[in-house]
Amino acid sequence: MDGGHSHSSSRNSDSFVVKVAEEKQKWPVSSSQMLSHFATSGLSVAVATAITHPLDVLKVRLQMQLVGRRGPLTGMGQVAVQVLKKEGPKALYLGLMPALIRSVLYGGLRLGLYEPSKYACNLAFGSTNILLKIASGAFSGAVATALTNPVEVLKVRLQMNANQRQGGPMAEMRTIVSEEGIRALWKGVGPAMVRAAALTASQLATYDETKQVLIRWTPLDEGFHLHLLSSTVAGTVSTLVTAPMDMIKTRLMLQRESKIVGNYKNGFHCAYQVMLKEGPRALYKG
Repeated sequence: MDGGHSHSSSRNSDSFVVKVAEEKQKWPVSSSQMLSHFATSGLSVAVATAITHPLDVLKVRLQMQLVGRRGPLTGMGQVAVQVLKKEGPKALYLGLMPALIRSVLYGGLRLGLYEPSKYACNLAFGSTNILLKIASGAFSGAVATALTNPVEVLKVRLQMNANQRQGGPMAEMRTIVSEEGIRALWKGVGPAMVRAAALTASQLATYDETKQVLIRWTPLDEGFHLHLLSSTVAGTVSTLVTAPMDMIKTRLMLQRESKIVGNYKNGFHCAYQVMLKEGPRALYKG
């Protein structure tokens, strides 16, 4: 679901897209307004994360299928059945606590950083048109992703490794730092930042255009149904755009520091190796 952050992260950021696309308020805003923006954004994303977390677990499992080789892939339904049979229903909520923490921090930071970014664009260019809004949203999303990357790494590790469930997030964090070093908490941060920027840009642009088309060609007026349809289209498009980046991010985050065949050097090397050994369609696993 950035992590990222993923299929579920596309749904989770609908609230941000609505706020940005409809935002008319001028800078500066008061501290109480900033706190309100942070709280509402963080809470809405946390609720969406809790609801969609099982899908995010399945997505990560699907992305890690047949690493380094080609072959028939197992579908989402079969993976879900396998997880339920072998690990139980609780396995679908592995990594939930880091996911919730990351959602609150990421959602709040992204919206909190968006206002100053847009204000800076206004000062520099004397305008806040849709392109500058997209740039501000992409920048705020990328920075928020970089700051919350350690929690995303922790979440993905817990989602993939059911054996770590008993130790909990803190035990897994200590294991990562002691065995791989503090830098391991920022594995995949490059693709994650690119994904966050692309996600925000594609969502904002698609949401705005979809809304205008729906208003022009359908009887829908400003309101819940218009926002819902526009957000659904924006979420679908942004997921298709960012799926390869999300897959690469997951592979890098789950890569242990070891001298094994297929060790990825960076995001570009990972993408090349995946396409070479697993085929171009592998970038859309999950």
